[in-house]
Amino acid sequence: MDVSSTEGFGLEKIVLLTFISAVILMAILGNLLVMVAVCRDRQLRKIKTNYFIVSLAFADLLVSVLVMPFGAIELVQDNWIYGKMFCLIRTSLDVLLTTASILHLCCISLDRYYAICCQPLVYRNKMTPLRIALMLGGCWVIPMFISFLPIMQGWNSIGIMDLIEQRQFNNVSNSTYCIFMVNKPYAITCSVVAFYIPFLLMVLAYYRIYVTAREHAHQIRILQRAGAPTDGRPHHPDQHSTHRMKTETKAAKTLCIIMGCFCLCWAPFFITNVIDPFIDYAVPPQLWTAFLWLGYINSGLNPFLYAFLNKSFRRAFLIILCCGDERYRRPSILGQTVPCSTTTINGSTHVLRYTVLYNGHQQEHDKLPIHNDPESQESCF
Repeated sequence: MDVSSTEGFGLEKIVLLTFISAVILMAILGNLLVMVAVCRDRQLRKIKTNYFIVSLAFADLLVSVLVMPFGAIELVQDNWIYGKMFCLIRTSLDVLLTTASILHLCCISLDRYYAICCQPLVYRNKMTPLRIALMLGGCWVIPMFISFLPIMQGWNSIGIMDLIEQRQFNNVSNSTYCIFMVNKPYAITCSVVAFYIPFLLMVLAYYRIYVTAREHAHQIRILQRAGAPTDGRPHHPDQHSTHRMKTETKAAKTLCIIMGCFCLCWAPFFITNVIDPFIDYAVPPQLWTAFLWLGYINSGLNPFLYAFLNKSFRRAFLIILCCGDERYRRPSILGQTVPCSTTTINGSTHVLRYTVLYNGHQQEHDKLPIHNDPESQESCF
């Protein structure tokens, strides 16, 4: 009987270790690939949004290197062996880096809002290099006030020290744990700053992006009807409608994936973080651990959500992974694009362009919004 239970426990540890190792490896490799891609690709460095994505990748990389491994060791060994001081440092790093990651996601959503929902001139005025630097600095400085400062000073444990000391030791197994418990003021403050405010801003920004995308699609449909050809050539509205619907569907799916993954990964933890102090810390430790690692998984998903979904990033990744294979480099321009006519609808200027190919034939393109600013063309979606 004891042998079978021991074998089952050993198998459970193997499965747990395999899963955790896969999460850590995915986070390290994915975020490293994002950083290397931007450093090597000059076109990616021109896009302001990518500065946020690189900083996000760096924060997630630090989570996977400085936070996850020690949590995995404690989880597998069922014992904390690094002492009380390093427990405080590791906990502070955990709060700092995960909060920084979430704030970066919020900044990316705001950057995309200004790039897509505003005119290019407004975007350039809003997202100046100084403002980008301040936003990036805020993503790293703000978490300091809810991580190292209160945790090292013990503000999070005021009033619950006896309960923390009681749970730090297991007299039955003679084990020590790195326990992080918070009182009511810290739980509310930390959760509001680290999750609820960024979550609200992300929802508002992505909602406005989706509404604006649908408005642009409606404008393009009006332009297509107004610009019907008069030279007798057949017009194919079905192709345009199909392409428009596919674009709308893809945009909706992308926004749903981004918000869905963010909520799925972090909402359980921060909801529990607020509720637990008000129910006398009755949440089981196993549930806490599951919710915490669900949040860690978000650090491994971010490279796929914010970089792998972008065509320019995918091309850069293929060049890196395929050792600079020329097949994946940016195609050269095959022809010269000359504007033929412009139309203004609701304050947006559109242009009907013809592309002259090398074989001498002309191919008519749709009327498209004029966006000279590459930020509105190179969206992270």
